[in-house]
Amino acid sequence: MDDRGGSFVAVRRISQGLDRSNTCHSSSAEFVTGSTAWLGRGLSCVCAQRRESDARPSFDLTPAQEECLQRLQNRIDIPYDGSVPEHQDALRDLWNAAFPEEELHGLISEQWKDMGWQGKDPSTDFRGGGFISLENLLFFARNFPKSFQDLLRKQEGDRSVWEYPFAVAGVNITFMLIQMLDLEAENDSAFDLLYCITFKMMDQQWLSMRASYMDFNTVMKSTRRQLEKELLLEDIMRLEDVPSYKLLTR
Repeated sequence: MDDRGGSFVAVRRISQGLDRSNTCHSSSAEFVTGSTAWLGRGLSCVCAQRRESDARPSFDLTPAQEECLQRLQNRIDIPYDGSVPEHQDALRDLWNAAFPEEELHGLISEQWKDMGWQGKDPSTDFRGGGFISLENLLFFARNFPKSFQDLLRKQEGDRSVWEYPFAVAGVNITFMLIQMLDLEAENDSAFDLLYCITFKMMDQQWLSMRASYMDFNTVMKSTRRQLEKELLLEDIMRLEDVPSYKLLTR
């Protein structure tokens, strides 16, 4: 964080291999390709330090940044495990954040379909994103509750008759970001904040394209292009400077 309290994420490189399956059946090759020019510009956007003797940016990480990056990598490596009490509690917390007035009958229940899971057991949808995808959804619900509810309940715009499933879309966004970026984070919530921005951006792309469920993969590709474009803007020094951050409401 800087003196303005911003959240920093630096694009280090495009991931070349991640052994995960995509919940919405997009080709992983379509997600991992990226331009060299974008990589160079992405690096210079944030987390850049300059040595006095070198006009080019230096991307050496401080020990604190290395620690944050390692914590993020550790989070990414944790699969969702329905037998772990912490994971069970997080899933219940997500339900309570999404539907505070409705009692959950069980971790395996037809109720989960109301949130946009594909079946009555959400654990089967976490293969693409792991436990961090559940953490991302929880962070979104707790930090931007209005935007979270607007997306969950499809309350903005002229919606399609056949909408994207909210929760599964959330897992796919986590998966896309993990495949798309290796991240250097200045604080532990930077990846989560980027997730919230991307989710809201995806919904805006969905509405502008007047998309329906079968268009989901096309919308995700468009979202990735828009995210790259915004991260490359000259004045982006922190995630709060990304234009789509303004779409989020608390």
